[in-house]
Amino acid sequence: MAWHNVFIMINCIGQFIMINCRSCKDWSDMTFSILARDPVSGAIGGAAATGSLCVGGWVLRGNVSAGMSASQGAAPSTIWGEEVLTAMHNGACAADAVEQISAADDGRAYRQLTALDLFGQTGEFTGASNEPEKGSLTFHHGVVAGNLLASTNVLDAMVDRFAETEGGLSDKLLASLRAATQMGGDSRGLLSAALLVLHPDKPPLSLRIDYDTDNPIAALEYLYGKATTGAYSRWTEQVPTPNDRERILD
Repeated sequence: MAWHNVFIMINCIGQFIMINCRSCKDWSDMTFSILARDPVSGAIGGAAATGSLCVGGWVLRGNVSAGMSASQGAAPSTIWGEEVLTAMHNGACAADAVEQISAADDGRAYRQLTALDLFGQTGEFTGASNEPEKGSLTFHHGVVAGNLLASTNVLDAMVDRFAETEGGLSDKLLASLRAATQMGGDSRGLLSAALLVLHPDKPPLSLRIDYDTDNPIAALEYLYGKATTGAYSRWTEQVPTPNDRERILD
């Protein structure tokens, strides 16, 4: 199936937005992502951006009792993202979980998967039929991956910026995305970006920019600022968490 110059109408708060769709191949999920664990706080998280729509829904998954996953590629499998978390929850390390999930799928050549377990161990798989430049890179308590990149230097830049950035895990993950764009990132430009951070003593921080033709990473950073300050931030400090399921408003 090939789509050419197809227009999708989206009803958004009573208004219709027209999106000019690219070909079916162009809409495949060509992405860069990072998964990492903060060894001091124990928080786990991930961030991703892509030249297609809705990267947060397609790519990032997390479970505070299992770890994180990023499932992407030319024909991404959200099933992989969920199943690798289940495998880690059942006791598999990240590398074994990725091997178990990818080996069982005959379509694996068109997929890419990374995983991070609660000990900071990582696993990664990149199918041969994904578009270049593609690959993954591990670092202490983390992993980055991408496909259809401007160059593999994007992955090095993401790791370096993560290590150099001061602040909490969210700040470091967002900085890593910025570094990717400065190195060229996704060779088509970007349309969506997402951040997911989990901690047993905090509610999940799940932020998504699903469609932004200007600068989805800047939009994500702006949303992060709004979500972590003011009345909304104070409210999140009073809702249930994995370690305090009965917490209520003051």
